[in-house]
Amino acid sequence: MNRDEQEKMKRLLRKALAPVDVEPVRDLWPAVLRRIDEGQAAPPWFDWALAGGLVALGALFPAAIPMFLYYL
Repeated sequence: MNRDEQEKMKRLLRKALAPVDVEPVRDLWPAVLRRIDEGQAAPPWFDWALAGGLVALGALFPAAIPMFLYYL
């Protein structure tokens, strides 16, 4: 690829891809603190379902407990 082709490729890429904003529009930390204070920071139901399934598998297959601990 020669220099002209590279410049043309740069122009095409810049035209095709929108610029990315790296700065958030607003500060998110106050919203996080407000959510924690409201009690919405509890784990979702499927986390509890996965934990319950893991306990049930440990009860049904006790020999698998070391394997579970290894992967933690």
